[in-house]
Amino acid sequence: MERSQELSVGRIPIVDVQPSLEQGRWPARAVVGEAVHVTATIFREGHDLEGATLVVTDPRGKRHSMPMPQADWGTSLYKAIFIPTHTGMHSFRVEAWSDPVGSWAHAAQVKIHAGVDVHLMLDEGVEVLTRARDTVRRGAAAKQVLSEAIAALTNGTLTPEARLSTALTDQVRHTLTKAPLREWVTRSREYPLLVQREKALVSAWYEIFPRSEGAKYHQRSGEWTSGTFATAAKRLPAIAEMGFDVVYLTPIHPIGSTYRKGRNNALEAEPGDPGSPYAIGSEDGGHDAIHPDLGTMRSFKTFVKRARDVGLEVALDIALNASPDHPWLTEHPEWFTTRLDGTIAYAENPPKKYQDIYPFNFDNDPEGIYRALRDVFQVWIDAGVTAFRIDNPHTKPLTFWERLLGDIAHAHPDVIFLSEAFTRPAMMHTLAKIGFHQSYTYFTWRQNAHEMGEYLEELAGESSFFMRPNFWPTTHDILTPDMQRGGPPYWKMRAALAATGAPSFGIYSGYEFIESVPRPGVEEQIDNEKYEYKPRDWSKADDYGIASLLRTLNTVRSQHVALRRLRGLTVHRTTNPNILCFTRHAPANEAHQGRADTVVVVASFDPHAVNDAIVTLDMSAIGKQDDDPIPVQDAITGATYTWGHEFFVRLDPSQTLVHVATVRP
Repeated sequence: MERSQELSVGRIPIVDVQPSLEQGRWPARAVVGEAVHVTATIFREGHDLEGATLVVTDPRGKRHSMPMPQADWGTSLYKAIFIPTHTGMHSFRVEAWSDPVGSWAHAAQVKIHAGVDVHLMLDEGVEVLTRARDTVRRGAAAKQVLSEAIAALTNGTLTPEARLSTALTDQVRHTLTKAPLREWVTRSREYPLLVQREKALVSAWYEIFPRSEGAKYHQRSGEWTSGTFATAAKRLPAIAEMGFDVVYLTPIHPIGSTYRKGRNNALEAEPGDPGSPYAIGSEDGGHDAIHPDLGTMRSFKTFVKRARDVGLEVALDIALNASPDHPWLTEHPEWFTTRLDGTIAYAENPPKKYQDIYPFNFDNDPEGIYRALRDVFQVWIDAGVTAFRIDNPHTKPLTFWERLLGDIAHAHPDVIFLSEAFTRPAMMHTLAKIGFHQSYTYFTWRQNAHEMGEYLEELAGESSFFMRPNFWPTTHDILTPDMQRGGPPYWKMRAALAATGAPSFGIYSGYEFIESVPRPGVEEQIDNEKYEYKPRDWSKADDYGIASLLRTLNTVRSQHVALRRLRGLTVHRTTNPNILCFTRHAPANEAHQGRADTVVVVASFDPHAVNDAIVTLDMSAIGKQDDDPIPVQDAITGATYTWGHEFFVRLDPSQTLVHVATVRP
């Protein structure tokens, strides 16, 4: 009875191929220039040796084959590194094969040394190397190398040991590794790999409320004049000068007046209160319209152009909900949920209530609401927006997101989506798998060294092939207890952790001023910018040294590939529970210019006292030996040190709570 090939592991078994998202249900993710570590468990019966090859098919259909060496004999783990150079959908497979040359070489070394079957082993070597020379496609120089090895095996003037060693030089082994003789080739299935532009992984975001930039309060009338795109554009050069490459705008659409919130989320707005920009929609339009106080579509496009002129891409905050005044409430009431008492259900996140916001219902008319929202995104893509921050995507059906993200990726592959979902890991992970390029994380709530170390390792682990974190120390919605109490030294440390802990990070406008006073009862700033205009005196932006620090951090990120990659992170042991040490390391074959790149970060989570510790580095994690010296320069203070396997640190809040130490060649 014939057994189906689908039921077989293959002549040379291949199992647990990675990276794979649910056996290829969704593509693993990478960006141009990022090392993709492909692994598989490969083994066979008996004592003969096996080998493996990685075969990658690029978007043009061209196949690239590369050796896949054994990484661990005990676990039968094989590993290869592929560094993509083009965007688009790739696929890869693993090929396992019987290795007749390796099997012969291993047996010959043992037997000839023991004086067993000496001439037979030499004759078998001639036969197998002849096959390797004549049946595998290779160049003339490689054939000559193998011919010389065959001649050595038949050279009777040499001892058997000398004949064997001459036939198995490093040059011969390299030739056979590059183009091996393969028997009983077994192929895995094809696994998808989506390669995107580098900004999908690496970016520095700066958030602004455009209405606050240039807003003015008139003492005589007691009224405000809103900022505009024109006044907000004046802030762009300073944002770019700090090294940011994405300027993120909170919603810019018309704001409803029904149930409009007042200052600090007051249930009743006072005259002149602008309302929350998340309460989208009024008689002036909905999600595809611009608040008339900010300007027009033409002035928005001018803002986008000015941003591009200084090296900034524009990201727009999209909140898929509506104010009670949104045109769709009358045009499409089926897109909302009507309760038994006839009222429309407003948004809630207990204990928070958002009476001014109505969520969409995606089930009554899924096709109609999909087409309408897809058109909304197209309006802003056509206006030059290249990134979207999606508010609360986990409260919408994943089928909607999978379709929308796939549709936009097909038509506009450079557009990036950031998921703002603080929820259960399963939901956060699946949002990433179905197409979100980046994700907010629980970085903000990891408030001690142990929790932060565990979280960094988790994010740099298996999920790194689909979920790309974007770290924010604060947002317009989040001001954690440690940030309320930490003061300037702590705010600097958290900014440094955000910039070095993940390839993408973000800063909410006003961070420079240490806006740390909470609104009573909630973890967000008092006089919250969501509900009022908040102009700032940017001439004082560096009074705490934050602007200079952000510039330094972004400069270091641009200079060190290790900080622009998610994997390669190791947390190291310290003798003080308040102190965290981690490294980011890119080995030579993954770094630019063929030179390894390492950054050592040491941070104290205690902003109120001096802390010291002995740090013990896992030297193998950064490609070093235990007795190697490590010359470093602290990017923040400029100080130089010589560290090693163990070194002493002292972190004083009056000076700095963090070292960002780059390892010098």
